[in-house]
Amino acid sequence: MKETIISLLENALDTLKQQGTLPADTAPTIKVDPTKDKAHGDYATNLALMLAKPAGKKPRELAEALVAALPASDAVVKVEIAGPGFVNFFAAADAAAQVVCQVLDAGDAFGRSLTGRGRKVQVEFVSANPTGPLHVGHGRGAAIGDCISRLLEATGHDVTREFYYNDAGAQIVNLALSVQARVKGLTPEDEAWPADGYRGDYISEVANDYLAGETVHADDRHVTAKSDPDDLDAIRDFAVAWLRREQDLDLKAFGVSFDVYFLESSLYREGKVEETVERLIEKGHTYEQDGALWLRTTDFGDDKDRVMRKSDGSYTYFLPDVAYHLNKWQRGFATVINEQGADHHSTVMRVRAGLQALEIGIPQGWPDYVLHQMVMVTRSGVEVKLSKRAGSYVTVRDLIDEVGRDATRFFLAARRADSQLTFDIDLARAQSNDNPVYYVQYAHARVCSMLRKAKAQELGFDHDLAMVSLAKLEEDQEKAVMNRLARFPEVVAHAADCREPQQVAQYLLDLAAEFHSCYNAVKVMVDDDELRNARLALGLATRQVLRNGLDLLGVGAPEEM
Repeated sequence: MKETIISLLENALDTLKQQGTLPADTAPTIKVDPTKDKAHGDYATNLALMLAKPAGKKPRELAEALVAALPASDAVVKVEIAGPGFVNFFAAADAAAQVVCQVLDAGDAFGRSLTGRGRKVQVEFVSANPTGPLHVGHGRGAAIGDCISRLLEATGHDVTREFYYNDAGAQIVNLALSVQARVKGLTPEDEAWPADGYRGDYISEVANDYLAGETVHADDRHVTAKSDPDDLDAIRDFAVAWLRREQDLDLKAFGVSFDVYFLESSLYREGKVEETVERLIEKGHTYEQDGALWLRTTDFGDDKDRVMRKSDGSYTYFLPDVAYHLNKWQRGFATVINEQGADHHSTVMRVRAGLQALEIGIPQGWPDYVLHQMVMVTRSGVEVKLSKRAGSYVTVRDLIDEVGRDATRFFLAARRADSQLTFDIDLARAQSNDNPVYYVQYAHARVCSMLRKAKAQELGFDHDLAMVSLAKLEEDQEKAVMNRLARFPEVVAHAADCREPQQVAQYLLDLAAEFHSCYNAVKVMVDDDELRNARLALGLATRQVLRNGLDLLGVGAPEEM
């Protein structure tokens, strides 16, 4: 319907240009939006207000000319001018109802498109240090990153999901020392415990498996423990593999998988970090000061220059990040999206500056970033801070065990990434309309129940009869559902463009609200065969779009609740 109205307006503009009412070079972007108040029609445009100045007319006067130039269409029953010059369109019932037919014909493909044209996109997300179980912040990143990937795939992109393992550096040393301390019988309460050691119960689990000579099967390696308390390298290798396996199990429980696992250690092993340093020196963007090697990032908009290599010869964390992103570029990813916590904000400018300093044609502003804010978990109105197993934070597994995967994913993806999130465990467990995921899933289950009742009464759905009877869907509540269904493809496209999965979550809440309102106001099981089947078709279309939208969020669509 929206596309039909845009086409009508394009024809009207051509007519006005031919009449001399508008300049011949007028080429506006025509914006048509659903109305908030159905008394003002189904769709509206502000086109007359946009073009009034170049036309040299008052907006309302131009609106009258625009309406007069509109071609006749069976899809529109009435056009009105409102306020200073808005044009409101009232859709014909049978035209609006065609979305039901479109949804049922397309099925799982409704809302999907090929606008991405197979363009390669890499989405990096989670990228947790292999030093402990995934915390709830990693969970938010996993939910958002996976949903962004699903949206991009739904719009025709060739998506690669990537996890970057920071398996080098001081935190890995601290992990190895912590496990070694447990292997030797120490506890975090002992004075000899490493100053920056990890304290969660999982460290004991790693130590016990190491002493038992267990073999760990991680995603790209198999490591058998040597059981030697003094072999720190062996302890480190085993601990990293053990925690990578644990994180893989957490992600599997969360419904998240990756195409590529990239190791930070490989950048050092293959000489990529040193090659990056040599390239930056060659291009003249470095200097030495106080025994350290600096990158002149101020040349590329940073507020101050940054140390790349410290006086002790070790690299600062952002240098391997530059080498890693150079690798991404060399792999052919013109579009890269990094979904990370807001604590990475300071690295955005530095990484981009380092990539510009390489002078190899990487565009400014590459890569893209989606940064999520922290998550606070509450129960009974009180913040939950500790997990016994993790030692100092709430884990993803804690939330999945408490409220289930569906609620965890929906809650973590349903807010803008840049807004702080309070995860209310009590609300996520509630089987009530106050729980957003329950509210949406219940709408899906309600349609399934409706169809079971129809079958039980031997009034099964007649598809052919329904398709020729859609014009009977004339109630305001029915029109509201149909108009909402028609918006789904646009919502998916916009959410993919903006990298904002919460737009899909909000759409599903709105669709569920429209459907529940319609279900309560309009009787489905009527004697009129045509009307009953048309309403069953509307229910089926609603169920399909709810399922399609929930799938984009990685959330299930139950048939009974």
